Amino acid sequence: MSMPIKPSECSPFTNVVVSSMKKLYPEALADKSFDNTGLLLEAPFDKTRIQNNSVLLTIDLTTAVADEAIKNRNSIVVAYHPIIFRGLKSLTFADSQQRSLLRLAQHGISVYSPHTAVDTVPGGMADWLCDVVTGNFQPTQQTPKATIEPCTSTMYSAPTYPDSPIPVQTPTSQAPLHTRSTIHPSPPALIPQGFELAGAGRLVTFTEKQPLTTLIDNIARGIGLPGGIPIAIPQGRSVDDISIRSVGMCPGSGSGVLLKGDGELPDLLLTGEMSHHEALAATERGSVVISLSHTNSERGYLRSAMQPKLLAEIREQWDGVSLNSASSIEDLDKSGGVPSEDVFQIQELYKDQGVVEVSVSETDRDPYGIMIWRGN
Repeated sequence: MSMPIKPSECSPFTNVVVSSMKKLYPEALADKSFDNTGLLLEAPFDKTRIQNNSVLLTIDLTTAVADEAIKNRNSIVVAYHPIIFRGLKSLTFADSQQRSLLRLAQHGISVYSPHTAVDTVPGGMADWLCDVVTGNFQPTQQTPKATIEPCTSTMYSAPTYPDSPIPVQTPTSQAPLHTRSTIHPSPPALIPQGFELAGAGRLVTFTEKQPLTTLIDNIARGIGLPGGIPIAIPQGRSVDDISIRSVGMCPGSGSGVLLKGDGELPDLLLTGEMSHHEALAATERGSVVISLSHTNSERGYLRSAMQPKLLAEIREQWDGVSLNSASSIEDLDKSGGVPSEDVFQIQELYKDQGVVEVSVSETDRDPYGIMIWRGN
């Protein structure tokens, strides 16, 4: 029999979301040598202000995203990047990130971060980049969006950012033949059953070489048509003359994965960011580097894959919790051994048990936008 929720516990729906995330993205696959994953903020349940059975997905938990979660009355924010990365010595309003955490806790909103578990899991963010570079998706039409603030510059436009990234709706048979492999497999001892292909980075090898310009078009459509794509090519070469057999990719800051070791580099390195000297070293070795701006290599995965996967898993688990609780509520009400206000509390929690929502933040974006020259 279910019992009333204690003040020191988070909501049942939040528990289901955490359980669902752990099932889809096992925490054992995260790189614990530097990463900080899991439930980073466990907001206590407040029966006087019950949140919606909804999740907000974001890459970064900024002040704007926290405002969005509070406005939506979400139960939990799933933030890909950990908002708590190193040890905290205080929690005050002087720091913007700590201020967001305090406000979210005040409103009963928890925070979960999966980070590198999403990178390494089969079907995760690195595999999504494989779909992007091979054109294995059905794109829809969209254009880059500019900030709503006017720009008084006579030479440049307002900053533009990739629009809400295009979902990988249905794989297309037009994708060229290729093989995929994991660049740095996870240690076998850490891999849960069913996740044997886990690891950092992916390598796509095409059966026939592909024009670099074709892959650039695939990438642009797949991440939401950015205003510009930073690319580094070997000196003396032309983009139109380069064909690509192999592509190494890693979301975020991928140099530690893609440049690790002294072996031959893939023809194309696709990542979110790479330092000047690392990109220079790669081009000197004959490779092309495409650096999308850190989170532009990650954000599309939320809508394309994480949102539908998480929604399906939450619905399955929440339905089971709700069915068990419905009979428990009836038993509690009949027993008379539990205060009526606690019975009402549980009824409120589960009255809309079929209404579950997973949404992607509308305010989350990469810090960097592109100001486009207005010249002729």
